[in-house]
Amino acid sequence: MEGRVAAVTGASSGLGARFARVLADHGARVVLAARREERIAALAAELGAERAVAVPADVTDERALREVIDTAVQRFGGLDVLVNNAGISRVSRAVDESTDSFREVLEVNLVALFAACREAARVMIPAGRGSIVNVASALGLVGLGRIPQASYTASKGGVVNLTRELAAQWARHGVRVNAIAPGWFPSEMTAGMFSDERSLRFIERTVPMMRPGREDELDGVLLFLASDASTYVCGQTIAVDGGWTAV
Repeated sequence: MEGRVAAVTGASSGLGARFARVLADHGARVVLAARREERIAALAAELGAERAVAVPADVTDERALREVIDTAVQRFGGLDVLVNNAGISRVSRAVDESTDSFREVLEVNLVALFAACREAARVMIPAGRGSIVNVASALGLVGLGRIPQASYTASKGGVVNLTRELAAQWARHGVRVNAIAPGWFPSEMTAGMFSDERSLRFIERTVPMMRPGREDELDGVLLFLASDASTYVCGQTIAVDGGWTAV
């Protein structure tokens, strides 16, 4: 990743912060985007001014998304990689979930992701190269029911097929679009599960590897998709889930 420029949304905590660190540690210069300004400012200071810059951004604000992309171009000279990591979830039975709640999850997880991809492509297509890595979910590949979240699963299923469609449109221009579908990993979004013994037993019982993932176990697939190691990989969603979607 030496010399490459990346932007990461949802970079204020959890997987997003990890993705930003991994890219920077492997030589990339990184634009950190998230709503919580103090957190991304602290991460940018940790990584160093030559490696990172923080841009406060609500991904549902298209002007903010454009600022993220423009900052990459103006500060570092271009944009080679976009990691769409920002997301929210709502745990609720479908019969109880309001339409407004359902719409809000899709707005953040799918509509904003599309807008970020589009803004990145406007830079990448003229350059003739680029890699977009969308963070989907294993719950975008299968249903679950026992942890009801219709809006989240619908949004992540949309990310999976949107990834295919954008890849099909932009591959001829040198822009690859792929996705990562994590299984059960510790993050702010899954904190409730990881602090609950019953939920941990559920993970051990249903995941063939009998454990949740460690945050470092997404490093390899991120670097694979973001770098030239995957120059002929396009439109794919790679599940990193300990075999959960295989059974």
